[in-house]
Amino acid sequence: TLCAEILAADLGQDLYQVSLPQTVSKWVGETEKQISRIFQQAKAARAILLFDEADSLLSSRTEVKTASDRYANMATNHLLQEIERFDGVILLTTNLEENLDTAAARRILFRLRFPFPDAASRARLWRTLIPKKAKCADDLDFEALGEAFELSGGHIKNAVVRGAYEALSRGRAIDMG
Repeated sequence: TLCAEILAADLGQDLYQVSLPQTVSKWVGETEKQISRIFQQAKAARAILLFDEADSLLSSRTEVKTASDRYANMATNHLLQEIERFDGVILLTTNLEENLDTAAARRILFRLRFPFPDAASRARLWRTLIPKKAKCADDLDFEALGEAFELSGGHIKNAVVRGAYEALSRGRAIDMG
């Protein structure tokens, strides 16, 4: 997601992050209408589309046993058609690439894999994600944090935000605690 934000900023384009809970509807045909609206708005704005956790909307189509299966497959089919017609940039994020429908996987031109960060990368993430204007204690040791906590970039970001708010609420600098 952060990579998508950086890419959009570098290209000077807006980034439309698609909210899946607001897109998928229990009402027949509403999901398809929402998908069409999303693509129309992105086209008009020349925006980049980001489908975060795309496997939830583009999961493998199933054998039709119930009406729900049929409608879920129809929504996936519609989304694949919209992706095919869209002439802009579409970004998909997932931790479960193996769950993507084969037709969706076939439409992906580039795959970027972000390996789990090593200790040095984690230290750099800690250092980079601390807000620039935040007060930091002298004992803040980013290398020690990178070594001690095997966290993903997203988890480090969450820890930094929580730590910054905690320090601010106590009127103190961000420290190792």
